[in-house]
This record gives sequence, C-alpha cells and structure tokens, in this order.
Amino acid sequence: MEAIRPVPRTLLRDRAYEAIRDAIVAGEIEPGAVVRDAELAERLGLSRAPVRDAFSRLVGEGLLESKPQSHTRVTPLVASDVRDAAAVVGAMHELVTRVAVPRLEAADIEAMRAANERFAAAVSAGDVDAALRADDELHDVLVRVSGNRAAAATVARYTPLIRRLERQRFGEGGSCRSAGLHERLIETCAAGDVDGAVLGTAEIWRGLEELAD
Repeated sequence: MEAIRPVPRTLLRDRAYEAIRDAIVAGEIEPGAVVRDAELAERLGLSRAPVRDAFSRLVGEGLLESKPQSHTRVTPLVASDVRDAAAVVGAMHELVTRVAVPRLEAADIEAMRAANERFAAAVSAGDVDAALRADDELHDVLVRVSGNRAAAATVARYTPLIRRLERQRFGEGGSCRSAGLHERLIETCAAGDVDGAVLGTAEIWRGLEELAD
C-alpha cells in the first residue's frame, strides 16, 4: 500500500484522511475490504484517534461504511452512486465555470493549457494517476477563480467516488477523457464565451455519468 505510509505529525486528522482516501481511490484498499483503525494507525505512524476521525469523514463521503460493534469496510463500487456523484460534481463545475469565465486572466488560461498538455501526455503514456492529477488541476483553475467555497467543498467531497471508478475502468483498458474536450473548453474560456464554456463543461461531466453506466 504505497499510499499508506507514515505522515508528518501536523494536521494529523487531515493527513490520515488523505492517505486512507487516496489508498481507497487507488484500489490499494479494495472494495469490500475491512479496515481497522489500529492497523492503519500503525502503518501511518499515528495514534488511533486521527484514524478514527478519518474513518468518520470517509463514511460521510461514501467511501467507507460502518456497522456499529461489527466492522468498517470499503464500500463497493455502485454505478448509481457514482452516477449521482458525477451529476452533482458536474453541476458544481457548471456553476463555477459560469462565474469564473468573465474573471479569467491570461495566466489562468495558460495554467489550463499547461494542465491539458500534461493530461494528454499522461493519457498517451498510460499514466492514469498523472492524467487524473492534471485533469483536477485544469478544472481547479475555474473552481479557484470562481471563489465559491461551497462548490469547492462539494467537488472535493464527491470527486473521489468518481475517481475510483475512473481508475478501475482505465485499468481494464477503457479510454480516458479526450484532451480535445478540454481544449474546446479552454478555447471558449479564452474567448470569454460563458455559455460555450458551460456547455463544454457539461459535456465533459456527462461523459463521467455515462462511464458509470
């Protein structure tokens, strides 16, 4: 479990959460696997308290399920759950795109272009981790520029559910989202075309809903 490793003793609850979340999304802790706070605390070099806090947060986000006095385990991949999450995340991205496009500066557009170049290179190399990181970086420009913290929190909460399925599909030989869709989104953003950018964003996230099917 490469994602499960000792973490700095700062913000322990958040660090534990991120490490366990990333291991689940990466498939290093498989769907249905029972997780134990004592075992993961030892792997992370932490006490059990921050790991328990992380478990509680991950249960709320749908990556873990807990049966009192029995077990905590990784949730199975359920297509309807992923589809619902993709619909919510997509709606948030459409919202932030509408707000962000009129505020974008040249440096923001350049950051999106650079992220898409990394995305395309990673897809070509079959590097799913790098592709998903670059995808996040591209869309995060719009989230950041919009300044909508509620939308950002919603995206952060539900995107891991989607990423878990994406990683599985790509690992099975599925195709990654097209860099061409990103390029069209970037061009509409650069042109200040709010409606076009929103439509492009909707097309990208609709593809993720279809992936769940």
